[in-house]
Amino acid sequence: MSGHSHWAGIKHRKAAQDAKKGVAYQRLTKNIIAAARAGGGDPNANFALKVAIDRAKEGNVPNDNIERAVKRGAGNLEGVTYEDVIYEGYGPGGVAVMVETSTDNRNRTAPEMRAIFTRVGGAIGEMGCVAWNFERRGVVTVTGEGIDEDELLSVAIDAGADDMNDTDDGFEIITDPPLVSAVAKAVRDAGYVVSVAETTMEPKTTIQVKTKEEAEKMLNMVDRFEESDDVQNVYSNFEIPDEILAVLC
Repeated sequence: MSGHSHWAGIKHRKAAQDAKKGVAYQRLTKNIIAAARAGGGDPNANFALKVAIDRAKEGNVPNDNIERAVKRGAGNLEGVTYEDVIYEGYGPGGVAVMVETSTDNRNRTAPEMRAIFTRVGGAIGEMGCVAWNFERRGVVTVTGEGIDEDELLSVAIDAGADDMNDTDDGFEIITDPPLVSAVAKAVRDAGYVVSVAETTMEPKTTIQVKTKEEAEKMLNMVDRFEESDDVQNVYSNFEIPDEILAVLC
């Protein structure tokens, strides 16, 4: 088993910040769209979607919004066609950035992404300029107290998982993207609480953030992109040391 998950720590901090800013609602909806796009719009067949819907309901997202998000992700909205477009570039300090979007109008989204890159002190790049530094992975996050680490790892591995990291409030199970739903279902069926089941992009190499000011700049960059309705996910290869991350939380 791997050690503590640094990226889970950053996501935890971002989630807390999002809640304070009132954008957690939007993030919950985007998670539904992403899950439906990846595995279809039937939560009975797509366990990752079921987890996303459950989290949205816990976050008081109205049922109408949930249903619309499912339809958008599954491509079932009448008269609207969405396409997935990835924008790549560089952020402050030369960090690599990948932005996943879902748009019904590239002519609107492309200049908006270019403007955000420029606004945060970076620059948009050509397709493939930073993609080589990222690897797509499936992630299932299990939370709760008194979790038997060995037992959870055994259940996850039997379901097809590759690895497991400890986090501040549980464990993060790593798997191939197509196995996310199957692993999440197996873990929940074994009695564990699955709080996240998703696919993500992990950087192969990272750039260390050295000051609190630099960290704030990096997280502000992520916020800028996530504020766009077209943006589904933002990935970067900056790494914030635990001592700086603790100050920001």
